[in-house]
Amino acid sequence: MENNSKSKRNLSRRKFLGSTATVAAFSLMPINLFGRGTQVAKEVPGTKPNSNFGGVQIGTITYSWRDKPGGVENIIKYCTETGISSIELMSNDVEEFLGAPKNPMMGMFGPPPPPPLKAPAGNPAATPPAAPPPMQQRPELTADQKAALAKYNQDIKAWRLALPMSKFDDVRKMFDNAGIKIHIVKFSPARWSDEEIDYAFNAAKALGAKGVTEELGMEAVKKLAPFAEKHGLFAIFHQHMQFATPGFSYDPFMAVSPAVMFNFDSGHFFGSTGIHPNTIIEKYHDRIVSVHMKDKTGPKTDPANTNQVWGQGEAPVEDILLLIKKNGWPIFCDIELEYEVKPWSNSVKEVKTCVHYARQILV
Repeated sequence: MENNSKSKRNLSRRKFLGSTATVAAFSLMPINLFGRGTQVAKEVPGTKPNSNFGGVQIGTITYSWRDKPGGVENIIKYCTETGISSIELMSNDVEEFLGAPKNPMMGMFGPPPPPPLKAPAGNPAATPPAAPPPMQQRPELTADQKAALAKYNQDIKAWRLALPMSKFDDVRKMFDNAGIKIHIVKFSPARWSDEEIDYAFNAAKALGAKGVTEELGMEAVKKLAPFAEKHGLFAIFHQHMQFATPGFSYDPFMAVSPAVMFNFDSGHFFGSTGIHPNTIIEKYHDRIVSVHMKDKTGPKTDPANTNQVWGQGEAPVEDILLLIKKNGWPIFCDIELEYEVKPWSNSVKEVKTCVHYARQILV
């Protein structure tokens, strides 16, 4: 698999881009220059975005633009600039746009933890996959912070329950008019009150989404599955590095309800296990709504399990896209931009580069 992956990775950023001018010129190039048909792909100013290539829907989670100003108008602007026509929408982008109280926890805990330590020295073939690193410990809240958080929880609940669903209908019309669909909304509501969970699913339905996303855990699955069934939507769960834990499987979560689906993070899976993500996609394709796409190093590389510019890591991005295309599976492939963005670029430009990278593979 490693040799095959290396040959696939000859579709590298160095070959694909060469210079920043290539990104601008790519939309004017005949695709057959890359040996993939004769269609000419163009980006015409003022046209609606279309990121469905070869039957595979490329999108992004709006978390990719976390360094940029949020809100519905800005998300639409970023989608238009990158050519993206379908998104996993972070709920804060829409709730803040609709006037939600500000969360005092935002920005409270500083930068994320550093990358995992490199794998131990020795025979790489004998080195087992790295275990997931411990979760970052948050500092103890002060009395004032606890009071502010308690007040926020009361205020946001009251705001949510008083908000007319017609407001989400209006937001959906804004995205529809721009040619952008919302396939998932990440509310992460498992710890909310029952009334707020109903609100989350009602809002997702109004926005045209297939369901609500939450982080994977049995307690969350059991909590949200009945709500998903009630609303005729999916409860969609995102994993991190759980597959690196011996014996971990999707099966117990699937058994809870047919409304339980998955947002499979191919980067976290590959980076922590070194196993080809297609082994999971092939097995569970009918329970996967979306795949988070990213390039990474594997667990035996130095540095291990580290985000990379697309084409410079070891993750088999091309294999994943071509498997989904070959089988015609209705799985959304969402760019999750997590690699370091250099000072001369920005997250919108980098997501656009990832879109072009995927298009080159699929068209």
